Order: sequence, then C-alpha cells, then structure tokens
Amino acid sequence: MPDYPAFDFDQVNFVTSDTHFSHARIIELAGRPFTSTEDMDAELMRRWNQTVGPDDVVLHLGDLALGPIAESLPLTTQLHGHRFLVPGNHDRVSPATQSKQAIERFTPLYEEAGWTLLPEVVSGTRAGSRLLASHYPYSGDTQSQDRHPTHRPIDEGRPLLHGHTHDRENGPVEHQFHVGVDAFGFAPIPMTLIDAWLEDLRREEEEIAAIVQERSAAGPSTPLSEVADRLGVNLDEL
Repeated sequence: MPDYPAFDFDQVNFVTSDTHFSHARIIELAGRPFTSTEDMDAELMRRWNQTVGPDDVVLHLGDLALGPIAESLPLTTQLHGHRFLVPGNHDRVSPATQSKQAIERFTPLYEEAGWTLLPEVVSGTRAGSRLLASHYPYSGDTQSQDRHPTHRPIDEGRPLLHGHTHDRENGPVEHQFHVGVDAFGFAPIPMTLIDAWLEDLRREEEEIAAIVQERSAAGPSTPLSEVADRLGVNLDEL
C-alpha cells in the first residue's frame, strides 16, 4: 500500500471541497443557482460561517478559488476556522497543473490568507478507522475521461474523501465519499457524517470477514484468502 503523508483526521470538525470562489464559469458548468460571482462568493462565505465556528478545524479538498487569484484568495480570510487545503487541479499550488516555480510563487499567498497547505493525498485514521483524502476520487471526473491519473490515490480499498466531480449526489458511493459543496448545500459538512459512514463500512467489513472465516473452516479447497483480498478485507486487523 502506498506510503502517503500522514494527517490527523481526528482534529477535523468539517470537510468540504470545490468552492471555486470568484470562478464565473463554474456557475454555468455546475449549474449553481447564482447570478454572479459576487452573489456566489457572498453566499458561500455566509453558509461557511453559519456552519463553522472560529475555533473549528476545516479540511478543504481543493479548487478553493479562481479568477484573479490576488483578489479571490484574500476573500477567504473571512472564513471561520483553522483551515487546511489539499490542492486541487485548479489551485495555483497544484503539482498536477502548476510548475515548481509557480507553486513557490503562490504558496505565500495561500499562507497569508490563512491556509495550511497539505500534499495531494494524505493518509491517517479517524476514530481508529483508516482514511485517505484527496481532491481526486479513485475514478470519476466532470469529463468523459479521468484527468490527472498520476496524481490520484491508488485504490486499494481504503475509504477516501474527495471532491473534483461536482456531483450533486450526496456523499458516499461504496468506499468513496464526495464532499463537494455542490452536493451539500454550498457549505462544509460535519465530520460526524463521515464518522457514521466509516462505522457502516467497518460493520460491513466485519460481517464479510466473519463469513470468510466461517467458510474457511470447511477446508482448504475454498480460496478464501483470494476472496478476502478482492474484498479489501484484512482479517488480521479485525
């Protein structure tokens, strides 16, 4: 399993992605109900600050702000909370789309706006459950072909929080959870929702593992280790 940089998910109170502050085209592309970027920015800020407290920790999974970045980034200083950013393809600090020189140039602007920058994929646990976070899902895109495949996490069965797709469907699909604002009323979502999803996945893993272990008693003719591998179940961890 890849050794992604470690992150403490237990500290996080809210998660979100794909705000696209000051991005005019996203209103049309994602079908957002705003008449202008000014209208969108004001509503995104209002809903964020209505949801997030000043001392809360927020994990933002990319595509924070576009437009004239020297103008759109300072808007985000008005957002409540201690804010972490996993870069998305539209961020000026994205290794997927920006040169090393550009990243070095724009990093101070993000930091001055109050953002702590993280790697493209981070790994850790939430209440003991394994978890990854990335702007990108394992698979899926707004286009017919997945972009930036070398910057996506490798799917080895770990639960993943992601953005990027602008999918209006809420939340989880199997072991991926889309946290973008387009799916959640243009506001960050509480990590308690992620906790409930992880608990469901954990129960499902335990049920599958119990079935596999029960069948293993029938004899060596059943390829149980292969079944467990395909299901992503590590019996030694249960």
